Amino acid sequence: MKQFFILFIGLFSLATYAQVDNVPQDYFEKPLDIPLILSGTFGELRSNHFHAGLDIKTQGRQGLEVKSSAKGYVSRIKIQHYGYGKALYIQHPNGYTTVYGHLQKLSPKIEAYLKERQYSKESYEIELFPEPAELPVEQGELIAFSGNTGGSGGPHVHFEIRDGSQRPMNPEMFGIDIEDNRDPIVDGLFAYPIGEGAHVNNSANRQKLRLIPQNDGSYTTNTLEACGEIGFGISTVDQKSLAPNKNGVYKIEASLNGSPVINLDFQRISFGESRYLNFLIDYEYYSNHRKRVQKLFKESNNPLSIYNGVVNEGKLEIEDGLDYNYVVEVKDFKGNSKTIRIPIKGNFAGEITPKDDKTTDYFTNYNETFSIQENGIDIYIPKNALYYDTFLDIQFMGDTVKVHHNDVPLHKNMTIGFDVSDIPEAEKEKLFIARINSYGRPSYSTTYKKPTRFTTGTRTFGEYTLVADVTPPSIRPVNFSDGQWISSNSTLKVKISDDLSGIQGYRATVNGKFILMEYEYKNNTLTHDFSDGVITETENNFKLIVTDNVGNVNIYEAKFFRKN
Repeated sequence: MKQFFILFIGLFSLATYAQVDNVPQDYFEKPLDIPLILSGTFGELRSNHFHAGLDIKTQGRQGLEVKSSAKGYVSRIKIQHYGYGKALYIQHPNGYTTVYGHLQKLSPKIEAYLKERQYSKESYEIELFPEPAELPVEQGELIAFSGNTGGSGGPHVHFEIRDGSQRPMNPEMFGIDIEDNRDPIVDGLFAYPIGEGAHVNNSANRQKLRLIPQNDGSYTTNTLEACGEIGFGISTVDQKSLAPNKNGVYKIEASLNGSPVINLDFQRISFGESRYLNFLIDYEYYSNHRKRVQKLFKESNNPLSIYNGVVNEGKLEIEDGLDYNYVVEVKDFKGNSKTIRIPIKGNFAGEITPKDDKTTDYFTNYNETFSIQENGIDIYIPKNALYYDTFLDIQFMGDTVKVHHNDVPLHKNMTIGFDVSDIPEAEKEKLFIARINSYGRPSYSTTYKKPTRFTTGTRTFGEYTLVADVTPPSIRPVNFSDGQWISSNSTLKVKISDDLSGIQGYRATVNGKFILMEYEYKNNTLTHDFSDGVITETENNFKLIVTDNVGNVNIYEAKFFRKN
């Protein structure tokens, strides 16, 4: 045991820490003149990624003034239907960049710059990179108004601070103050037998442990009987003082008999590594229980930079006849913490409940390619698309293929191909590759068409087949009708939808001239703002062309009258 601790401490002293130093404390100001209440924190665990900033609530409203956090210039404007929606990027003299997402509209001077280029390109979606002298801003200057655009689930401003390499960093580290006097919440603790022959409580399978509250607010568990190489996982969230939202924590530290084993800190995360969140969590458990358990050990091919002071990859080697005390401490940025103590008794077990391994005819190593073809359907999984060596459940069923289960993540796209050489040309035009959900409903998977083969790239396992869509999108005017006077309208609104392959594109004109219409996919609405000033006639002929993903087209035309 003494030799074990000497080795343990020696390895720990050689561990590399990824702490972030020399972060300016008084350089950036908060971007909104309201109390900062968050719906999301930096590093929060999201679907396939870590959250890259702070989600600042805007009191359930849109249109609040958003101000530049520091002096600089607008270096990027990105307008898209999804993601950050309307987003601004400001480059600062100290090398950092701030990002403001889900905006309703931009300040007048920036909006004018944007609209000119949207009309020139005849596109709502656009990405611009202004020169430093084009759109300079001062600290505290109005740059935009808060909104709910893109992938937002409600009105808020997404705010980021990025370093010189465009890696998002925790804005709280820069002095952006968020009130928080609550301890983190721990709602699940798990033990994992890892090594060959390892067990926890006589089982080789994951074990959920009972958390026993203590008078001081900490937790303990019943004594574990274990042997061999094991690890732990924790389900934990944080709550700020002024909101009920379940946010991400700032640090998780684990030790064995007083010596550090592994630390996780959420200070800086690059976009290139963000999808490796699927390495951090127990993805199978999340898929089946909708709860993200963070593993307090790492696989050798896990490249995440959030780990510090890792000894033996965070895995514990439990010996028969020895006692251990494993401690986990979870912290938020303000230092509020929750501690869990797990006593472990090393005990060799003669009989162990074996792992629930599911073997199939198709086994692949994560670092090798995999391909198979049958019934005119082919599957290709590239090297390192899987996170682990995996037995794949593949079933060819006529013109449909089931490719494993969605409780296993993919890091890269696999390719699924369908032979369409025997399908008549007229039918092929309306076909697409669809993923069939658990309710039997098909959803469009981006389909690449060649004369004899259709393919799709996807990072979701599941059931795939060919589906025909012969119905064009629907178009319905919202705040006008054919022949109507609409002088009092500030906008022109139209609902568009497609119930199968989905909307691919749209184009609107008035009197033959392009008009800009903003697409809000969450409510299927296209909106033109008359303040653009491009509609100047009294009598106006409106035309909207909407296309779905297989080329079905619907055209809506109407006449409206308006006094300017």
